[in-house]
Amino acid sequence: MGRTIFKDGDVISGAVLAALGVYIVMQSLAWEYSGPDGPGPGFFPFWYGVAMVALSLLLVVNAVRRSGGERQGAIDWPAIKRALSTWAAFALSVALMNWLGFLLSFALLTFFIVAVVFRRSLIAAGVTAVVTALGFYLVFPVALSLELPTGLFGF
Repeated sequence: MGRTIFKDGDVISGAVLAALGVYIVMQSLAWEYSGPDGPGPGFFPFWYGVAMVALSLLLVVNAVRRSGGERQGAIDWPAIKRALSTWAAFALSVALMNWLGFLLSFALLTFFIVAVVFRRSLIAAGVTAVVTALGFYLVFPVALSLELPTGLFGF
């Protein structure tokens, strides 16, 4: 174990994410946590940072516990390809949001992830994309009266 644990990707990424979580918590303390109308601007970042620290430390602990057993030898290139394609699809959906609107760009992102990353049928991907976009529409514009970004098509 010793020094080789510090070369483990889970330990490195967990430590970096824990540091980022601590930074988010520290920055959120400068904002109002709670006001007369309910949670203030510091509420969500504070709890997001706390969750980020807790989950990243859990990642490190699991990596340390796992290192006692056999080590994984080869890099899982298909998994890395799926992760990077998900990241690229997310970045593209954010870029397209101004033109297509939130609902359509999110539906396309969901379709891509279900069809390509999870390798499900096109029917399952289409149904999932429509249902999740409809869910966002029902929660934000309908139930909470919050506007989502609209695009060229008006939704």
